[in-house]
Amino acid sequence: MGNVRHFAINADDVPRARAFYERVFGWTFEPWGPPGFFMISTGDTAGPLGSLQGRRELVPGLRTNAFECTISVSDDVDAVAAAVKANGGRILMEKATIPGVGDLIWFEDPEGNVAGAMRYEARRA
Repeated sequence: MGNVRHFAINADDVPRARAFYERVFGWTFEPWGPPGFFMISTGDTAGPLGSLQGRRELVPGLRTNAFECTISVSDDVDAVAAAVKANGGRILMEKATIPGVGDLIWFEDPEGNVAGAMRYEARRA
């Protein structure tokens, strides 16, 4: 339980960020979901999945200025949220269900680091 499964790059200028990562690392980008949101292929099929999106505020008044990490959990994210609170963290975003993907929460650890925890739906072959 608890592997980093997804990372997100936040950008003020999504096309500029996309061009940077394409040119520097050879990553490819596929539009997915809302406008301006792209899934990243890093070429590593065993590694975490990535996305590129417009910069946002997970904490009101604090723009996300780092890669976001989402940790895969096998259990109910409600249990993870309870464990976060019991161990000195706080929930920034209550459980949201992304259809076809899974249940997601965002939390802050006692040191002020922000991460997501997601129970992913099983992939169908």
